[in-house]
Amino acid sequence: MTIPIATTTGTNAAPTAQHGLKAHSDGGWATVPVQTRSERFASFDVADFPAVTGREAVWKYTPVAKLADLISGSLDGSPYEVQSSATPDVTVEWIDRNDARIGSVGKPEERASANAWSSFEKALAVTVSGEDEKQVVITRSLLGSAPRAAHTVITAKPFSRAIVILENTGAAKLTENVEFVIGESAQITIVSLQEWDDDAVHLASHFVEVGRDAVLKHVVVSLGGSIVRVNPSAHLGSEGGDVELLGLYFSDSGQHLEQQVYVFHDAPHTKSRVNYKGALQGEGARSVWIGDVLIGHSAPGTDSYEQNRNLVLTEGTRADSVPNLEIETGDILGAGHASATGRFDDEQLFYLQARGIREDEARRLVVRGFLVEIVQKIGSSELQERLQRAIEAELAGGQATETSQVPEAPQVTGTAQQNGMAL
Repeated sequence: MTIPIATTTGTNAAPTAQHGLKAHSDGGWATVPVQTRSERFASFDVADFPAVTGREAVWKYTPVAKLADLISGSLDGSPYEVQSSATPDVTVEWIDRNDARIGSVGKPEERASANAWSSFEKALAVTVSGEDEKQVVITRSLLGSAPRAAHTVITAKPFSRAIVILENTGAAKLTENVEFVIGESAQITIVSLQEWDDDAVHLASHFVEVGRDAVLKHVVVSLGGSIVRVNPSAHLGSEGGDVELLGLYFSDSGQHLEQQVYVFHDAPHTKSRVNYKGALQGEGARSVWIGDVLIGHSAPGTDSYEQNRNLVLTEGTRADSVPNLEIETGDILGAGHASATGRFDDEQLFYLQARGIREDEARRLVVRGFLVEIVQKIGSSELQERLQRAIEAELAGGQATETSQVPEAPQVTGTAQQNGMAL
């Protein structure tokens, strides 16, 4: 009897033998699924990826039929207009594809990301230095509605400190890759803010490398757009690295907001915290959160925890929440995950109404209290106030569809779901 081999997707994937696997007696079984998150196929060349069917693990929650032009089509990869605040010790420039900074962190794991990598002409490079606290805002608002590719490299020099805000507004049909190189002992906050027009489509892969004793806070805020999918992937490959991945999203009627998060602990004494929170209201509002944490055999002393919380405001919504934890060493400080999707807590509403607060205002207070945890961790008072106003606007926009009744059980999928919502 011949022993089958494990294969990974892609034309240049190298087969590896896997102990204990053999062909099923029914026949027709020739491949073995990828057994660990770090073995997923990756390539810079879009031609190395097969056509997307929507059944792949990385695409099965995404409306791929609406994304064909970004996944496989021809893309405009030319430079675009960018606005940036003048900030000491921060440079913003366009660099050529052959610059050594490009490709130093990540490699595409799916076809849309590879299509962007194969198509961009120049990359936007942001370099942060200096030990003084600073804030820089980089804005894109004129991308247009034609399919486009983009690439950005953000480099934080050793011991640098900064808040970098990436603002996305206006029309867009965009697939892109963003690389973050966080140098030794740097303390950096990155905020990716999606406030696109209602019909915009945005696919983004964020690749993060955290240096020795560096601290990164990475925040994804998705409010606008028709389909928005931002997937951060953080590699803790140096001892003492610390990453906090935060997310806030508000999905309205017909809106699809997705995030697939991956943290790879690959060095001793590293720490990660993942906390994504979202609210959904309106018919067809959809959110997807997938959280993968891999603690490698080379990462003793790891401290890791991830969680996702979804608050359902009306009927007709759907939240998919899937946390995954993989541990290859027993020498860790801690590791855990949690997921919950549910409606308003009746007792909280009753408590507020019993003190003279109208029901509609009580609902707004509960939502603000639910999401404020993420907002307050950003560290920029101006941006925090702006996001609070944006959340208020989202809530006001849903008043016409919101009923005075507590919604029935929402449609949810995922792990460890519960009907109540702990704030």
